[in-house]
Amino acid sequence: METQSTVNLKTEALKNGVIWGVINIVLFLIVWYVVPDLMSSWLFMGITMAIGIALAVFFCLDMRKKAGGYWSFGEALWNIFVMFLLAALIMYVFTILFGKFIDTTYPTVMKEEILVKTDKMYESLGMEADKIKEARELQEQRLESQFNPTFGEAVVGFGITAIIYFIGALIFALIFKKNKPLFLDGTEE
Repeated sequence: METQSTVNLKTEALKNGVIWGVINIVLFLIVWYVVPDLMSSWLFMGITMAIGIALAVFFCLDMRKKAGGYWSFGEALWNIFVMFLLAALIMYVFTILFGKFIDTTYPTVMKEEILVKTDKMYESLGMEADKIKEARELQEQRLESQFNPTFGEAVVGFGITAIIYFIGALIFALIFKKNKPLFLDGTEE
């Protein structure tokens, strides 16, 4: 017996994207206000990535279940991409607004943390002082456009993010797609 899904997967993808975005914001705020030094570390990036992958797996399985247990590659790709993109958009907009209006020290503190860690890395690699200075100036320009983007830079930055998330959605869609079997009663193979 075949069950028909009455759940609107686009709505589920949007809902899951918002939930994921809010979880990212809460994680960001906890780390920023409790241990801000962690923000520019590889550890925080790793923890954030692990939580993101866990949430993506959970939401993909949940959406597939709500789709009746089966969804084609196309259905999976579209809904997963919408979910990924919405979560990323929420976090992207939040961090820009956070640095401009909520805690204006955020961009300055983060830029300085990143520059200090970058300088230490260059020194540990044995780079000459004048080369470190050149690299630091280039890094400062990149960080300025990252934390205080113009509208055009924000659009381009999010466009690049969208491409990366689309590739991730392709991978997740390949993993989580599940086509309906041709014969559900098991009488023919």
